Amino acid sequence: MKLYIWGTGCGAGDLADHGLDVSQVCAFLDSAPVSDCFLGRPVLRPEAVGNEKIDLILVANRHVEEIAQKAAELGIAADKLIFLKNNWQLCDRNRDYTAAEKILDQSYLDSVRAPQHAVREPLWVQGSPLSPRDLENDYVRTRTLEAICRELEDVPGAAAELGVYRGGFARCVNALLPERTLYLFDTFEGFDKTEAKDTAAGFVQAHRNTGADRVLRLMPHPEKVIIRQGLFPASLGGLEERFALVSLDVDLEESTLAGLRWFYPRLNAGGYLLLHDYNAPRLPGVKKALLRYEAERGQRIPAVPLCDVNGTLVLCKDHKLNI
Repeated sequence: MKLYIWGTGCGAGDLADHGLDVSQVCAFLDSAPVSDCFLGRPVLRPEAVGNEKIDLILVANRHVEEIAQKAAELGIAADKLIFLKNNWQLCDRNRDYTAAEKILDQSYLDSVRAPQHAVREPLWVQGSPLSPRDLENDYVRTRTLEAICRELEDVPGAAAELGVYRGGFARCVNALLPERTLYLFDTFEGFDKTEAKDTAAGFVQAHRNTGADRVLRLMPHPEKVIIRQGLFPASLGGLEERFALVSLDVDLEESTLAGLRWFYPRLNAGGYLLLHDYNAPRLPGVKKALLRYEAERGQRIPAVPLCDVNGTLVLCKDHKLNI
């Protein structure tokens, strides 16, 4: 069988970690490849393969509509594609809004007509700087970030993300807080080998497919972004800063604990720390790290769990709680 995988990120890595024999894969497809090899197989641009050479393409990428359109342009038959990450999208049953436009308030109609039908679009998102593409990966997490950012008007401090990967979430932070400095901490080369030695190989490989330049090109306000490349906390380089918002997304226990130890004490009153993967079954070290940090402090930290894909926990910092 001529089998291809469209994508070279975490979705593709998950296939290998869940039993797919990668030796059966002719190549991985990527419209903007970072390298020419992934999990020991070649990486090709989609234009490099023709329909007659394909039996099946497993699409392990969330950009369903773009990939479907690209495949059609290349003459790849629709029945040769299986989309593995399209469960977030439900089709709009309405076909014609012409009559409704004459009698309904425009803002209300926009919320009904919004592309996100799995979750009804909140009315408060009018004028949002986020694009539909920003919402594709994890609607709940991204919209919650937007709601939090709207609460930070009177909270001083910079924003930061530890664990940037390809920059999708950092792009949203930069778009939502365009006036604030955004520090991005990452090796941009993958996990520390020692810490990740017992982590699934596909997951580890996927996180190497990034780069600081690639991330910076995504930012709508790159002049506000400061890249801190290297292993944390060595990458701090003596930085002293206070924060209004921190995204902590390093997946593994020791790195998460290091991030909590440094960032949470530097979070200003009224600020938030978003701890990604807190309830992710495959990444139990994140929850362990928080429990260890709370034990060190001798008290629990006020927090709210989200029902997003990987179970983010939102930690709050409020001087009224005497923490």
